[in-house]
Amino acid sequence: MTLRIHNTLSGKKEDFVPLDPNRITLYVCGPTVYNYVHIGNARPVVVFDVLYRLLSRLYPEVRYARNITDIDDKIIDAAKANDEPIGELTERFTDAFEQDMAQLGALRPTIEPKATDHVGDMISMIETLVNNGHAYEAEGHVLFAVESMEGYGKLSKRSLEDMLAGARVEVASYKRHPGDFVLWKPSSDDQPGWDSPWGRGRPGWHIECSAMIHRHLGDVIDIHGGGQDLIFPHHENEIAQGCCAHGTDYVRYWMHNGYINIEGEKMSKSLGNFRLVRDLLNEWDGEVLRFALLSAHYRSPLNFNPELLEQARSSLDHLYRALRDHAGQEKPDCTLAEDHPVLSALGDDLNTPEAISALHAIATRLNKATGEQRGAIHAELRTAAGLLGLLQRDPQEWFQGAAGEQGTLSAEEIERLVAERSRAKKERDFTRADAIREQLLQEGIVLEDTREGTRWSRS
Repeated sequence: MTLRIHNTLSGKKEDFVPLDPNRITLYVCGPTVYNYVHIGNARPVVVFDVLYRLLSRLYPEVRYARNITDIDDKIIDAAKANDEPIGELTERFTDAFEQDMAQLGALRPTIEPKATDHVGDMISMIETLVNNGHAYEAEGHVLFAVESMEGYGKLSKRSLEDMLAGARVEVASYKRHPGDFVLWKPSSDDQPGWDSPWGRGRPGWHIECSAMIHRHLGDVIDIHGGGQDLIFPHHENEIAQGCCAHGTDYVRYWMHNGYINIEGEKMSKSLGNFRLVRDLLNEWDGEVLRFALLSAHYRSPLNFNPELLEQARSSLDHLYRALRDHAGQEKPDCTLAEDHPVLSALGDDLNTPEAISALHAIATRLNKATGEQRGAIHAELRTAAGLLGLLQRDPQEWFQGAAGEQGTLSAEEIERLVAERSRAKKERDFTRADAIREQLLQEGIVLEDTREGTRWSRS
């Protein structure tokens, strides 16, 4: 099949033609680990996890790198405010990020480079930029000279003057041009720093990704992903660094996901309407959050609200119910044809809403199937959903624990009450049986009597 993706650089959908079809390279900007991540941070993780799954289905090897920014002024400020060592703070929030993303069903990337492990690579790249005339030293800083690069601004499609007019750019006396950005900055005695040709200091944010890409993926990579908010200045500056340091194109396809709105307003810390993934996971199952994030096309804005999450849970209930009701006959293996509706949808610029619609169509076929058809369709639904990172759990576990952890009864207590109700029914003590059903219903537990016995689920 042909994979088509929207390339931010060209502004249109293009056929994906890799540099090396035996080794695909993918890089996605990861978190700055000074706090728990919010749902906006989670969207690119989930979106590009689907891309990673799809590429892995289409090509023999995918090298996927997602970085950890563990040196940044925000980190320094947070550690100082908490009165804790920077290393402890970054390790704590790195672990929290990985735990949260695992609950969203995101696979671990091939490589998870940390910025602090690559300072030497950053210094080397900065030296190259200085030596070839694209960067200069001024008052302990090293800055990239934006006017030295022809075509600076091609990703955001604005002239340098337009970008400066629309952005808050720090203007310092040592800058040759207001748009010149920091590659290296001096560190005070109470700030983390590394020895360099320009004195003790630390890297700027933009150089981190360029250096890590060069170290782990090469001078030119296939795909670079991230949120729309990173197009300028971060990714624009990455292009400048990568192209000018190595004389190459740096990235062939740029992909950017859209913003998340909260109740119709853009999510931002200034408005106080951002939602931490960790808090949401206390209310909702991670697969519900993942489904919600995939319910809109990745390039479109997503209005995140309780109604969206309720719809996501209801859809997952429908899909898992089809798997549960036809369990026991499934086949272990299923190979999707290249023109399979889910593959075709994902191959068209990751059209996850269309892919989800195709999953519901498969579930409908499964519910209508008879005999041996059920096993093949059951396996098809599991395999197709796996491309989106969905429906990989035991259906009964989904209904008994996934949909709501707010109840006070444990699974063991519920099983004991279900068994007691069955005994009461056998002894024709229907008053006690009805009382148990009502007790469980008050706890959000719904019972379903079947030929195989009583099943329960959390409502």
